[in-house]
Amino acid sequence: MNIFETGLSQVTIGFQGQVAIVTGGGAGLGRAHAWELARRGARVVINDLGGSLGGTGSNTNAALSVAQEIIKAGGQAIANSEDISNPLGAQALVDAAMARFGRVDVLINNAGILRDKTLVKMNPDDFEAVLQVHLLGSAWCCRSAIPAMQANNYGRIVMTTSAAGLYGNYGQTNSAAAKLGIVGLMNSLKHETEKFGIKINAVAPVALTRMTEGLPLNRLLKEALPERVSAAVTYLASDRCTDSGLIVAAGAGYFSSIQIVEGQGVHAGLDNVTAEFVAHNWVQITNMQNAKPFKSAMDALSSNFGISPE
Repeated sequence: MNIFETGLSQVTIGFQGQVAIVTGGGAGLGRAHAWELARRGARVVINDLGGSLGGTGSNTNAALSVAQEIIKAGGQAIANSEDISNPLGAQALVDAAMARFGRVDVLINNAGILRDKTLVKMNPDDFEAVLQVHLLGSAWCCRSAIPAMQANNYGRIVMTTSAAGLYGNYGQTNSAAAKLGIVGLMNSLKHETEKFGIKINAVAPVALTRMTEGLPLNRLLKEALPERVSAAVTYLASDRCTDSGLIVAAGAGYFSSIQIVEGQGVHAGLDNVTAEFVAHNWVQITNMQNAKPFKSAMDALSSNFGISPE
């Protein structure tokens, strides 16, 4: 019996005929995302290097076991253990999807590692390794997958940011830098891909996985299942989502939109641009009442300085 057919008559968001790549799909959030996409009809490419939480070592069984579970349940999936932290590995991943299924419709950039320590005590290699997997891995996978999506004038990309990246967290300067960098990557890519029917958004998850074992999430317990993050990821990966450049917090049944906003600000006269002016107007400068988001850098420049693109 194909268990993926159970209850599908009630499903309105489907991925029949689509191909989805999920990085870090061998465990935790990635595994949950892969299962949910497969359950809804997607053919899934599960990428996982199978290394430790710190990114050392490799094990092809991580991705293979999830792929086999999905196939046994009646879905379609293949395993992939390419290292997406470098451009060649990311391209090989997309090439594998194209060779097996002939298209790429969805990319879930979920892979990540942790090497927590305060910056002054951190080995530079540990800082760079985290950026390579989270930030560069996301960039290289997008770089390789976008041309395949352009060929069909359609695509959905879901990035993974974090509360640490958005707000900061003690001992996580490397992952915080990478995760906020992913937001910047998304914000520019949304403009570069818009004309090709590609939508790109980000999720900021909260879930009990091996990456959050050391965080004070015990009170959430069963409520913070990875599958409850997958609900948001599945929507963002579907044709029902027509937005681009959004950040969605998701965890334990909670969903919200996160935005980078700018306050109303203060204009100094050109003959009064001094540090003293800033000090005198600091309360108003830092007042976030009526703050607003901007769709692009040019929108911000136009609103704040009257500059318009030529």
